[in-house]
Amino acid sequence: MVIGIPGPAVGMAGDDEAFRIVRSRIDLTRLPPLSRCVTERVIVASADFDYATDLVCDEQVLADGIAELAAGAPVVADGVTVAAGIPGYPVICKSEESLTERLARTAGISKPAAAVRLAFGQAGPGAIWVVGCAAEALAEIMSRNVQPALVIALPVGLAGAAEAKDALRASGLPALTNVSEKGGAAVAAAAFCALADVVDAAAGAGAAGQARP
Repeated sequence: MVIGIPGPAVGMAGDDEAFRIVRSRIDLTRLPPLSRCVTERVIVASADFDYATDLVCDEQVLADGIAELAAGAPVVADGVTVAAGIPGYPVICKSEESLTERLARTAGISKPAAAVRLAFGQAGPGAIWVVGCAAEALAEIMSRNVQPALVIALPVGLAGAAEAKDALRASGLPALTNVSEKGGAAVAAAAFCALADVVDAAAGAGAAGQARP
């Protein structure tokens, strides 16, 4: 797969202008290509330039996640607002199902934890997990040994979110996170979509090459 920075995100209103503004205000050329792609997309989605230093990206981890996504890895979201921000991909999301609430009640766990358990039952190992709503989902991902292809962990919250992301980084699981308490569904979805854009751009380049006489 050829890795490069795709153009402005497809389907985002005003994306050309938004990317132009980001690139005029901050120089991200110090970042390697995939990290730069993710950082730009997150800043565009959040209008928060602090993500330039807050995100924790590992270029090889991102490349491996992109390869798994291109190969058809399942995508799991921890909340419906995260899932809604990921167009064009089938997303497993159990957070609002009645079975999730029943499992949480009978097992004495939080709804996000119950949603992770049920999603893992459907997705199995090798999935890409996108967490932007609930820090509790990260603890369940780590404790359930879900063997993820990648965990995009950007939940928001003053109580435990930063600590959960720190624990995920310490776990050694392949992850894209940030250091601070900030985050949220739109940011997590944007990070995923940045990687999906790379997959789509590479697929388009491959199709164009095959079409040449």
